[in-house]
Amino acid sequence: MNDTDPIVLHLAGHGIRQGLIHQPFISFNRQELNQILSVYGQRVAEGEWRDYAIDTLKDRAVFSIFQRAAEAPLYRIEKMPKLARRQGAYSIVNTTGLIMKRGHELWRVLRIFDKTRLQLVQDSR
Repeated sequence: MNDTDPIVLHLAGHGIRQGLIHQPFISFNRQELNQILSVYGQRVAEGEWRDYAIDTLKDRAVFSIFQRAAEAPLYRIEKMPKLARRQGAYSIVNTTGLIMKRGHELWRVLRIFDKTRLQLVQDSR
C-alpha cells in the first residue's frame, strides 16, 4: 500500500454482502499538511492555539483550529477542489463563518496568519 492508494472500508452489517466499498473523499496531501502544520506549530509554541481536528468529507477537507478543545474552532482551513478554477480551492473561515481569505495557492492563503496581517484583520472588526 502506498500514499496514492484509495482508502477502502469494509462495512459489516450494513446490507453489503461481500466486498469492499470505495468511499471518495477529499483530503489534504502531505505537502499541504506540512504547510498547515508549520503555521499551526508556530502558534502552539506561542500559546495561542492548543488543538486541531482534520475532517475529510465528500466535497471538502477541513483543518479546524481550536484555542480550547471544548469550544468552536477559531479558524477552519478548507480545501474545496470544485472551486479550484473559480475563487480557489483554499479558504480560511473564522468562527462566525466569514471567509477571511480565499485563493488558489495554500501558502498565500496561510499568510493571513502572519502576525501583522492577523492584527489588521482583528482591528477592522
